[in-house]
Amino acid sequence: MTRANVFRTIDENKLVGVIRGASATKAIELANHLVKNGVKIIEITFTTPKAYDAIATLSEKYLSTEVLIGAGTVLDAQTARIAILNGAEFIVTPSVCLDVVKICNRYSTAVIPGIQTPTDLISVLEYGIDFVKLFPSNIMTLKSLRGPFPNVKFMATGGISKDNLRDWLDAGVNAVGAGSELCMPDADIGLWLSIIAKQREKDNAGMTR
Repeated sequence: MTRANVFRTIDENKLVGVIRGASATKAIELANHLVKNGVKIIEITFTTPKAYDAIATLSEKYLSTEVLIGAGTVLDAQTARIAILNGAEFIVTPSVCLDVVKICNRYSTAVIPGIQTPTDLISVLEYGIDFVKLFPSNIMTLKSLRGPFPNVKFMATGGISKDNLRDWLDAGVNAVGAGSELCMPDADIGLWLSIIAKQREKDNAGMTR
């Protein structure tokens, strides 16, 4: 899948399941559970022991499907390369790391760098990146950045729950990354997807007016 298609898929689905497993095996189990319940974008963080094994297994399993497997908490270019070679279709960083951006560009892999300020945002725009992660997440920061940067797409991660998901979607976020709230055994994944589906219908209705 091309970078453009990866970004489009994330934008359309809007929900990224962020998995911080206790082991690669546990991460795989959680990912399969999320996919079975309708989540199509999975981010395996490199805080997970042997995260690359989980990425490789899941990438192979969901090859040629609508499911995207990516890597998160990528702190350096070496880790990004390992993730890419093990099948990650997108890379997410918690902060601006231009070395990661450069190697992802080299491998034509989608990268979503973490930003917090206009300076952060401009630094990645200069490398052709227009899909970023707002971290830590803050709705007021999103609204403030949307003004001077209307063409940038934002994914918010950290503190996202089913109770504030509507607020984030109303604020115009393009995607959210949800971890513990979505991965809990009793999480109502259907409710998350229902809220997103209603927002998608609302957006589509607005476009046809």
